[in-house]
Amino acid sequence: MSEIIKVSRRDFIKTGLLVGGGLVLACHIPLGGRAAAAAPATTAFAPNAFLRIGTDGSVTVIVNKSEMGQGVYTSLPMLIAEELACDWHKVRVEAAPVAPEYNHAQYGPLMVTGGSSSVRSEWDRLSRAGAAAREMLVAAAAKGWQMEPAACRAENGVVIGPGGKRSGYGSLAARAAKLPVPQEPKLKGLKQRQLLGKAIHRLDSPAKINGTATFGIDVHTPGMLTAVIARPPVFGGTVKGFDPQKALAVPGVKQVVAVPAGVAVVADGFWPAQKGRELLEITWDEGQWAQISTPAMREEYSRLSAMPGLAARHDGDAPAELARADRPLQAEYEVPYLAHATMEPLNCFVDLQADRCLIRTGSQFQTVDRNAAARVAGLKPEQVSLETTFLGGGFGRRGCPASDFVIEAVEVAKAVGKPVKVIRSREDDMRAGYYRPMWHDRIAACLDDKGYPLAWRHTIVGQSIIAGTLFESAMVKGGIDHTSVEGASEISYTIPNLLVDLHTTKNGVPVLWWRSVGHSHNAFVVESFLDELAHSAGLDPYQYRRALLANHPRHLGVLQTAAEKAGWGTKLPAGTGRGIALHESFGSFIAQVAEVSLDSAGQVQVHRVVCAIDCGRIVNPDTIAAQMESGIVFGLSAALYGAITLKNGRVEQGNFDTYPLVRMQGSPRVEVHIIPSDEPPGGVGEPGVPPIAPAVANALFAATGARVRSLPLTPEKVTAARGQA
Repeated sequence: MSEIIKVSRRDFIKTGLLVGGGLVLACHIPLGGRAAAAAPATTAFAPNAFLRIGTDGSVTVIVNKSEMGQGVYTSLPMLIAEELACDWHKVRVEAAPVAPEYNHAQYGPLMVTGGSSSVRSEWDRLSRAGAAAREMLVAAAAKGWQMEPAACRAENGVVIGPGGKRSGYGSLAARAAKLPVPQEPKLKGLKQRQLLGKAIHRLDSPAKINGTATFGIDVHTPGMLTAVIARPPVFGGTVKGFDPQKALAVPGVKQVVAVPAGVAVVADGFWPAQKGRELLEITWDEGQWAQISTPAMREEYSRLSAMPGLAARHDGDAPAELARADRPLQAEYEVPYLAHATMEPLNCFVDLQADRCLIRTGSQFQTVDRNAAARVAGLKPEQVSLETTFLGGGFGRRGCPASDFVIEAVEVAKAVGKPVKVIRSREDDMRAGYYRPMWHDRIAACLDDKGYPLAWRHTIVGQSIIAGTLFESAMVKGGIDHTSVEGASEISYTIPNLLVDLHTTKNGVPVLWWRSVGHSHNAFVVESFLDELAHSAGLDPYQYRRALLANHPRHLGVLQTAAEKAGWGTKLPAGTGRGIALHESFGSFIAQVAEVSLDSAGQVQVHRVVCAIDCGRIVNPDTIAAQMESGIVFGLSAALYGAITLKNGRVEQGNFDTYPLVRMQGSPRVEVHIIPSDEPPGGVGEPGVPPIAPAVANALFAATGARVRSLPLTPEKVTAARGQA
């Protein structure tokens, strides 16, 4: 999901219409690579309304991206508001319904939030929507005043003309709606911007603070039932038989029904449903994956990594150079399966009727989920309404091509015949979910006479997250899933002979994109091994990177900023080390410096992280800083603690006691430095994650001499590595 499909900038606003006494501005979405005029909503190229201006001067922005903490309910309205020149205090937000007019501007016929693409995909479309509306309002005022629009200007929700003439947007909305939509509205220049680049308080914060924000788990309707599902203990297992009597005896339990996912206990609340599930007697057919285990998988992955795979990048002749080298440097790295571990467990409300279906849930994949629900319900997609609530975290889990949590809820609703909300417990989320794949990497390099890499070979082993999904034909080419090798196959360091190859494994563990996708594991390997090369050559790791990035000014900009702000090269307390890492992903460039020590128990303590980011044009610096902080803590949780392991086909972790996260007292001091830029916008939701694990691992080596190549960085691994140092 990190790739962007390019479309013409010229395809934008097409129609304007009067709705409810105000101005609604509609934009056209090009699909299939060709443009068309505004068409009825039933066609593939339907226009879509993003902006509504009321007669009271209120400005409502309809946002087609899911708000899951990343701030799109503020950043996207800012794009429109900047060009509209409206009063920001009058801006309101509505979640878009699922409809073709709200499809992703660059991914094709899907309404989806992912790939850190919200701002970078909508910047042009929403900016032009705001600019066109502004020109229409100015034209309406000028027409009423019988003068040329050029004599007027828009400012803070008011059109101002010569001689003190003023008309508010509300009074102009109806007249403006009757005017033709400008085909090429003029956008503001960089120096004319009043809103973008400023720290703006988020529009969704008040509702989240006062408790009025509705997350999926908050949804409630009169007569609604709540269900939990007993799922097989191993992936691919099925129900052989069950006895519901003890569950039905629990007060509040209404029904116990078999569904494809397992056995659903339906009650008038979550706790009776949960208690009833605990008392169910179920006989399982555990299927073919009942004996899968992490140690056996590690052995198999290591074996495969020693064999040639499918080449994802092949510059020069790395194998030949390595064969001629006297003492090439070699290492094996590995990272485990990871859970998404969103604070709000998965849930979905369904009210299924004979001729319609209402779904309320926190989805990142609205079109896919809506269509899957329709298929299971036996309805047409237009008969299914999916309302997107706030998401209590997503990280990719709520954008599942299989639509598992939505399909399960529809199946329960079909069996029960009443409105029902299906909720997963934390254990359900962790033991019966989808995971970031486990990976094993074998990497080797040899150095030239100056100590810089002459040849580099990187073999990657792990599961594809794209194979078997609707994205396979577009994203798996020549047997290579691009997300498996991203962050490794396109590294920017100057290396004359470079080979990156891939082995794609298959097993019963369900896998899915996880925040920063393939960059999450490849950045750890690439940046850790590059650090090894620098130390082997006796060169400073920061200067080593600078030398290999001479032709990459944006990489150098963040690298230098992070190093300088962190005080690279200055003295630290005894037992503390600094590590640096750099990574490009989702159109953004990030460098991080971590300061690390060990506590008395051998646990890694991260005291400080300095982060520099170049994400191109800036919308809201507060959002960027918050996302860097979020990505660092998220990635740090995985680096220090995160691991999903399997034994006898069963996931061994179940809650935060066995799958810990970084807590407040363990959070480092984070400093974020944003590089000013007018380059095209990059993502910020995901790019903060990849550099943190290698920065910490490299700092650990600087502090202790222990090179840990396997995540998480547990005390046991650190102790073992120190013994080998």
